[in-house]
Amino acid sequence: YVCGPTVYSEVHLGNCRTFISFDVIVRYLKFLGYNVRYVRNITDAGHLENDADFGEDKISKKAKIEQLEPMEIVQKYTLDFHNVMSLFNTLPPSIEPTATGHIIEQIEMIKSIIKNGYAYEVNGSVYFDVKKYINDGYQYGKLSGRDIDELISGSRDLQGQQEKKNPSDFALWKNASKQHIMKWPSPWGTGFPGWHLECSAMGAKYLGDQIDIHGGGMDLKFPHHECEIAQGVSANNVDPVKYWMHANMLTLNGKRMSKSTGNTLLPEEIFSGENEILKKAFSPLVVRFFMLQAHYRSVLDFSSAALSASEKGFNKLMEAKKVLSNVKFVQKNINTELD
Repeated sequence: YVCGPTVYSEVHLGNCRTFISFDVIVRYLKFLGYNVRYVRNITDAGHLENDADFGEDKISKKAKIEQLEPMEIVQKYTLDFHNVMSLFNTLPPSIEPTATGHIIEQIEMIKSIIKNGYAYEVNGSVYFDVKKYINDGYQYGKLSGRDIDELISGSRDLQGQQEKKNPSDFALWKNASKQHIMKWPSPWGTGFPGWHLECSAMGAKYLGDQIDIHGGGMDLKFPHHECEIAQGVSANNVDPVKYWMHANMLTLNGKRMSKSTGNTLLPEEIFSGENEILKKAFSPLVVRFFMLQAHYRSVLDFSSAALSASEKGFNKLMEAKKVLSNVKFVQKNINTELD
């Protein structure tokens, strides 16, 4: 299972690196003879601004800006994502579930967590009780190595936090205001699922209560994946993942990629050369080759010099492949003549 994109804008290079890395892992497992079911979700609801429990839904916000329906935004940027991944020659996942297509599964998982005593309802919202989880002997923070006492006492004081027993508690279901566009009926009132819950519910449905390998970007380790562990344990009494794998971030000319500073590139801008950062255009397969030369857990820096070097190496590799193909063709003809 790999956490897929939240489809409210063009897919960025950091996402691409993650999915390219796991494409290689899937291919290698298949090469070894394993029967691989590769699940990569589409987040099309519930992901609020700043990855918080309060604020506006990213997709709804973009829909207002572009004056479209939220599902038009979802369709537009899902197609963009698929197109870019195709250019990078990645295999499609076995299953690509959407959050909006699994509302029932998410509601049922919340019911199980409440029944087991690890969640509580307040004003139509449901929150995970982190302190209760810890007091019962479970390790919240074990994946990211976070200090538990700091998590409980030092969480940011965000708007609406007074609903929670503790600031570190996170939303499983959020009560929707009248202005909120994407919402569904539930036992606790009309609302929408928490971002962390979506992957837990979809992963469990298609891969069972314990997933062999769960991947994603390094930025998802906390809180997203930490919350997934807590949800899986509290709902099904089993650690939901055997092996975690996290791809690290990309930098651009030595600086962190950021839309706010303008230090960012979209894949199409690299392929077309229509940007002010790189000296020339680079093909998708050269970019893929560049990304795969570094360990997936290491920080990787994009620059014209690095991509140019990778382009030379890629061209040499393709030339060698061509030569080998010609050798095989000649050898086959020789063997045929001898027969």
